Amino acid sequence: MKRFVLLVWMTLGVLTTVAQTNVEIVGEVVGGTGKRVVLGAYSDMLTQSELVLDSMTVGEDGRFVLKCYANYPRLVFIQMERYSQSFYIEPSRIYNVYIPDFDWDMDEKKNIFLEPVALPIEFLGIDSTELNIRIMKWEEQMATSNYQLLPLPSNANENQDGFFERYVRFKTLEIRLAQHKDSRKKLVRKYIENEPIRYYDENYMRFFLALFEHSISFGTKKVAQWQMADWVSSGHVEGWLDTLGLDPLLENEQIRELAALQALKEMYFMKEYNREDVVKMTRRLGEYTKFSEHRELAERLLAMFGRTEGRASAGLDFSLPDVERNRVSLSSMKGKWVYLAFVRTGDPNCIKEIETMAHFRDSLYSAYPNVEFVSVVCDREFQKMYHFVKNSRRGTRCRWTWLHFDGDYELLERWGVVCYPKFVLLNPEGRKVYNYTPAPGSGFLLHGPWEKAKE
Repeated sequence: MKRFVLLVWMTLGVLTTVAQTNVEIVGEVVGGTGKRVVLGAYSDMLTQSELVLDSMTVGEDGRFVLKCYANYPRLVFIQMERYSQSFYIEPSRIYNVYIPDFDWDMDEKKNIFLEPVALPIEFLGIDSTELNIRIMKWEEQMATSNYQLLPLPSNANENQDGFFERYVRFKTLEIRLAQHKDSRKKLVRKYIENEPIRYYDENYMRFFLALFEHSISFGTKKVAQWQMADWVSSGHVEGWLDTLGLDPLLENEQIRELAALQALKEMYFMKEYNREDVVKMTRRLGEYTKFSEHRELAERLLAMFGRTEGRASAGLDFSLPDVERNRVSLSSMKGKWVYLAFVRTGDPNCIKEIETMAHFRDSLYSAYPNVEFVSVVCDREFQKMYHFVKNSRRGTRCRWTWLHFDGDYELLERWGVVCYPKFVLLNPEGRKVYNYTPAPGSGFLLHGPWEKAKE
């Protein structure tokens, strides 16, 4: 049987989990017994919140079956450990896939986030007319021409165009915009105004978001950025939207609100805006709008803001085995300042920081009994942690809590561990203190926030 190999960088798409299913992915993976395989997607292109559509543990025969529902072609991804590959699924189809022998230890030899490695999925029994094959061939053709031969496409026609034609159209428009071949005004007038907003089409939404990126948060011709910040601070959502409507490209109410939601997402991460004001305005816009899609997007934005601030403290808890294989929960350390270190015992940078922690450990523990060091070892093999702590000269100096990540790659995703070492400081309430916690080598342990708490 002929196999077509699609190697695509990790990108995600839009899908909502529902009870019924009409898409099946039947697969076999060499050496995958006992590994968890996940089928996922984005909830939407604005917040890009990840959804788990289905998951299972690969059986002893190396086989798995993933199911989901789709009423429109969309991008999903299959992920195993820290490797993934994306592809489009179409309604009412069964996909047969095969994952050949693969070096699962590759992530311990190099940073796969800096040098991405796609999960080598082979699709069985598909021909040149299959959607993913058509997209791959078009991308290859455009890449050979350096994306220079891209004519301005015609408007979308839902009755005549298929998904592939719409994919090519919006991808082409996004590239032409990036190459400054067409003005924003021209593209908005021709492809956005007087056209339905296709929330369900991720390629359309990607093009829309590219058109209005920072068009509001940086200020407009009518409203300077400092005035924009004042409007957001006022919390007067109706007045703010009316002011945005002074921009000719934002006269349409539905377009204006969607662009405003995008702007609020951008403002949340900009120093020119107060985060609490942005959160309040997002909530009020969700209550004010008459468009159900915008209410849902506002709710997802608020959830995203909450995750960023670490308010969902329950999501930060974990229970992992220590050196003696006893389970230790993070919640059991509430009431203390917990300095978490995600490390690998064979990484020179990790060893250097571990030694610095050992140097400060006794004096810090003596002066501040409410400070706790916790190292989470992310080596694949538990024995590496055991031998480091029990049998190595360095390990015997590291007298604090040592835990093994126990193959929980979702935990690493949740904590944002993309390189080693990674440090996180939790306050006595169990919440993150910083977006980026300094390493011990920076001198951070000399004067931490626990000193202010004592005073």
